[in-house]
Amino acid sequence: MSPALPVLRLKPKAERRLKSGHLWVYSNEVDIAATPLKGMQPGTQVVIEAANGKALGSAVVSPEQLICARLISRDSRQQLDSSLIVHRLKIALSSRELWYPGGCYRWVYGDSDGLPGLVIDRFGDVLVAQISSPLMEAMKQDIVDAIMKVVSPECVVLKNDGKLRAVEGLPEYVEVVHGALEDGCAPLIENGTRFMAPVLEGQKTGWFYDHRENRAVVNRLVGGKRVLDVFSYVGGWGVQAANHGASEVHCVDASGFALDWVEQNATLNGVEEKMHCWEGDAFQALRNLKEQGEKFDVIIVDPPAFIPRRKDIKAGEQAYHRLNQLAMRLLNRDGVLVAGSCSMHLAEGRLPEILRTLGRELDRDVLIQHVGGQGADHPVVPAIPETRYLKAVFARVLPTR
Repeated sequence: MSPALPVLRLKPKAERRLKSGHLWVYSNEVDIAATPLKGMQPGTQVVIEAANGKALGSAVVSPEQLICARLISRDSRQQLDSSLIVHRLKIALSSRELWYPGGCYRWVYGDSDGLPGLVIDRFGDVLVAQISSPLMEAMKQDIVDAIMKVVSPECVVLKNDGKLRAVEGLPEYVEVVHGALEDGCAPLIENGTRFMAPVLEGQKTGWFYDHRENRAVVNRLVGGKRVLDVFSYVGGWGVQAANHGASEVHCVDASGFALDWVEQNATLNGVEEKMHCWEGDAFQALRNLKEQGEKFDVIIVDPPAFIPRRKDIKAGEQAYHRLNQLAMRLLNRDGVLVAGSCSMHLAEGRLPEILRTLGRELDRDVLIQHVGGQGADHPVVPAIPETRYLKAVFARVLPTR
């Protein structure tokens, strides 16, 4: 029998969010006089109690963080152990296979799958896990064993070099813990296009599955079109566009490493003659293309998060404004702009509003034809707006009527 968990008691009325479906506890909600938060070790599992002593569930704590506890279960007797990890991996797997049969998807999306601090991306028989919490780090062998039990992959990689680890005081490392990984990359198929993802040296897990549905929409629009893919990374948007009939695709990225993979992925699909790669700062590259008189029918701008923290909202919105302004100037008369954002702190309606403002500034009519979000393998917890982070606004940009 597991030992009793220590208690973390909330202030009066602070339990309302948890009861409404939220999964996080903020440090200013804890009654530190009754249960001193700072005395707890990061990764400790606790019972969350309301001010009246009623148990609300079990959680894992991060005493130094604003989000100081994340719910594991609404059953206060339930602790995160190897059997629960296996159970939740199975539930998450059935959910992904329902939407994306074929084995290429984000298998685990942290809190949304009841495994806070854990992300797992699946590339067929290659699994790449990212751990960002002390509890999950302490249980990494349990996680690997659970993965092996549920899907028996050929290779398991721990890609533990993300920024969130530094916040928790965890060391960074990348390790192949099961099997071998030839050339440090993993194969995947997305929307009928083949890729190799650089899972050992690439960004995060080596691939971004979250825009899968938005890329599928772009693929319907690019037949015979001239396409510009800004912040292209390894060609998720651009190579797919070329493979779905674009006449010409230009990819811009600051990383020569990423652009080498664009070329390899283009060759993998037999579309290398359509591809043109430009290495450099995206903002300057857009200015240079304007000076050269270049025009495009479809432009995708999918930058990294310009608003990493709430205090960065104003500067981040200005960056989105500048970026999309530069892109809009490069569109042909009846072009399509796909404006992306992965900033959770960018409010849902702000990107369309930015495009509306740009239309007035540039004397263009902007028509929003579609607004996309993250795929089904990045499920949203309705009570936590932060889990709905991805935006993709599809705008037709016309001369003013």
